[in-house]
Amino acid sequence: MEYMPRALIAEITHRCPLHCVYCSNPLEMQVRQSELPAATWARVFEQAAEMGVLQLHLTGGEPLARRDLTELVAAARGAKLYVNLITSGIGLTAERLGALVAAGLDHLQLSFQDVEEATANDIAGARAHTHKLAVACLIRRHRIAFTVNMVVHRENLDRLEKMIALAEELQADRMEIANVQYYGWALRNRAALLPTRPQLERSLETVSAAQERLKGRMRIDFVVPDYYARYPKPCMGGWGRGMILIDPCGQVLPCHAAGVIPGLQFDNVREHALGWIWQESSAFRRFRGEEWMPEPCRSCDRRSQDFGGCRCQAFLLTGDAAATDPVCTLAPSHGLVEAVVAGVNAGAGAGVATSSPGWVYRADPV
Repeated sequence: MEYMPRALIAEITHRCPLHCVYCSNPLEMQVRQSELPAATWARVFEQAAEMGVLQLHLTGGEPLARRDLTELVAAARGAKLYVNLITSGIGLTAERLGALVAAGLDHLQLSFQDVEEATANDIAGARAHTHKLAVACLIRRHRIAFTVNMVVHRENLDRLEKMIALAEELQADRMEIANVQYYGWALRNRAALLPTRPQLERSLETVSAAQERLKGRMRIDFVVPDYYARYPKPCMGGWGRGMILIDPCGQVLPCHAAGVIPGLQFDNVREHALGWIWQESSAFRRFRGEEWMPEPCRSCDRRSQDFGGCRCQAFLLTGDAAATDPVCTLAPSHGLVEAVVAGVNAGAGAGVATSSPGWVYRADPV
């Protein structure tokens, strides 16, 4: 079977002014000196478009840390890609935003950590919330699509109604409410981040009501925490099926967390054409199709829907990247997830946010 990529995630830098406690970047991040130059990124964008890629997601780290970001947006527009910027907003001014839009920016996703300034700044590890609100006002001066990203977890999920109200106030076209997924720094902070079952049930009701009320005005997408799912998500639409990620130094991966899996070799766009990496590299071929699947995945009717779940999550929880994702209730190792969930929900105080979570903050690359 031939697979065709439709989206390219370009992590153009791992540098970031925030230190979010749930950051999904690798624990060992790429340093500034290793970042691909703009000319190489421009060549990669052209190759991606030739392969059938339609959407480019510029992310990081914080992509605004790159002084040549406008040049990168222009190069992507020149390759006829739809350009989406995923940002904290730190470093964005009215002048710079105008230049990005003029260069061809189509969509901006602005992240928020909470609706309350003190908590938002605590989670981000930086004083950023007030600036984000100002940036949102700048965005609405331009004819570009605007998404508000809210990452939710045990410490802020009880304020979900206020978060939705904020997105309305900021006149967002779309709101993504994404429960933390446990990779990178989020896994380090899982004990403080994983919501309780009552919190999740209330959030589902809140989102459902808001989706109905705001239908036709603001789209709301809700990403539930894997640990409470009955079946695993089709991570990235399946390993090497439709998504490409390139890290700051040019390594090409099937997803943002794939580097945690030992034994995989990730080829680099400095040395190989993107098309060759997609079709022929051992890393992309490793978990494509169904031949690699163990039971019960191999004989499961859902194997073509969730593709066995997330390979990175399987490795992080079991030590075996080829295992059935433990979040699946059919997985032999599902007890690992059940134990974590039971621990979070144990005790009379379950569901109450802690006053001092004891965060482990994302570190800066050198």
